[in-house]
Amino acid sequence: MSPDLTLALELADTADGISLGRFRARDLVVETKPDLTPVTEADRAVEEAIRTRLASERPGDGMLGEEFGVSGGGGRRWIVDPIDGTRNYSRGIPVWATLIALEEDGALRLGVVSAPALGRRWWAERGQGAFADGDPIHVSAVARVEDAVLSFALEQRPPALAQRCWHPRAYGDFWAHMLVAEGAVDGAIDAVGVTIWDLAAIQPIVEEAGGRFSDREGVARADGGTAVSSNGLLHRALLEAITPQR
Repeated sequence: MSPDLTLALELADTADGISLGRFRARDLVVETKPDLTPVTEADRAVEEAIRTRLASERPGDGMLGEEFGVSGGGGRRWIVDPIDGTRNYSRGIPVWATLIALEEDGALRLGVVSAPALGRRWWAERGQGAFADGDPIHVSAVARVEDAVLSFALEQRPPALAQRCWHPRAYGDFWAHMLVAEGAVDGAIDAVGVTIWDLAAIQPIVEEAGGRFSDREGVARADGGTAVSSNGLLHRALLEAITPQR
């Protein structure tokens, strides 16, 4: 485990302590941002704590966070979503996580997804495989849509593919993609307002688990505004389902 991954896991420990401490608090402060999405005091506190630690431990690195934007520069950048699933968090639903990624020279080198209310944590570093709670994980080997569990998070009605698959679901945020990485779900489409901080930590985990991650055009990127993850065997079918022109 590299020093950077060790630090990322320690950052996740710090984040978990802050977010769990305010989860389901009756006096939790929830506000609405200009883009009409919610933000809680915990979102801001987590990001502030991560920024403070990185300023001390990696002063030459930049950071992009959902709540406070860009700081620093150079060839290394930490990308952080302090609480992915803020709506869930604010309503007492335990499906939320802190997402931490490190980008180096334009490539996503590692990712950590920590969901303390679920008691789960996933991480990966390039060339080292993917892990959940310390155990290696791998995507499934399901090759037929008719045998597949697929997750859809779309603004429009689910595609016809949802009627063909064995078990269609609608998991949101990080959760669907982590289920793909550990082989419980075979493919996931997320096209509802996702940004780079929602996806940067997810991409290396899915790929190191043996899967494929892309935007809806099939490009392996976390900043494309959409996300398709799969075991690789079903990726073409997922892309064709949301881009019929292919």
